[in-house]
Amino acid sequence: MAIDRRSFTATLAAGAAASLMSGRSLQAQAVSSTIRNVVLVHGLFADGSCWIDVIGQLQAAGLNVTSVQNPLTTLAESVATTERVLVRQDGPTVLVGHSFSGMIVTQAGMHPNVSALVYVAARAPDAGEDYTALAKTFPTPPATAGILFDGDEGRLSEEAFLRDFAGDIPAAKARILHAVQQPFNRALLAGKTTQAAWRSKPSFYAVSTEDRTIDPDLQRFMAKRMGAKTIEVKGSHLALISHFTEISDLILTATGRQA
Repeated sequence: MAIDRRSFTATLAAGAAASLMSGRSLQAQAVSSTIRNVVLVHGLFADGSCWIDVIGQLQAAGLNVTSVQNPLTTLAESVATTERVLVRQDGPTVLVGHSFSGMIVTQAGMHPNVSALVYVAARAPDAGEDYTALAKTFPTPPATAGILFDGDEGRLSEEAFLRDFAGDIPAAKARILHAVQQPFNRALLAGKTTQAAWRSKPSFYAVSTEDRTIDPDLQRFMAKRMGAKTIEVKGSHLALISHFTEISDLILTATGRQA
């Protein structure tokens, strides 16, 4: 059968053009689907301002960032506060938790707006898991001895804060951070997650290798169990302050951007 070369060439050209347009379309879709929202949740002995350096880096990268003011009353109320912030996001969101708020991220991360999770030296329990029992299978971190209670209200002593919580932060700055720590309610520690968002959503974990608040090997165990993309930072429990660039870069990676 004779082939019309002009027709054949035209067909090839049309196919190539269609392929190019399709490739550009897919590329545009990939760019448009990049996550632009980040929600940050603080843990014990802190308030939402602890993320200030990370917030600056993420905003400079063009991200919409919200730092939750975690009430630290009960796990249910802390999750509900975070979920109210998530509802306000206008699309896919990276949910980030530090320290105790890993409990909140694990539960609230089930919200449909959440596309990825980032844990920063954070608890990462499984659904229904007794985190306290899990932690007891690893060495007790020094900061635990520094928790003080006034009735049901707990806080960290200044000595333990400077030595065991913010050990790699200049003392003058650490004292300011200690002054603004938000007390937590004892009932908060009894909460258990009922779901584990990391089982179904992409997860990222920053291990603090010099941590004296959550044992570094416990952090590694949780990160490995969830199959998280993991980095290790040679920092204290407050690596989100002392190593805010590395933490910001990990969050940027979770959004789909290049760090």
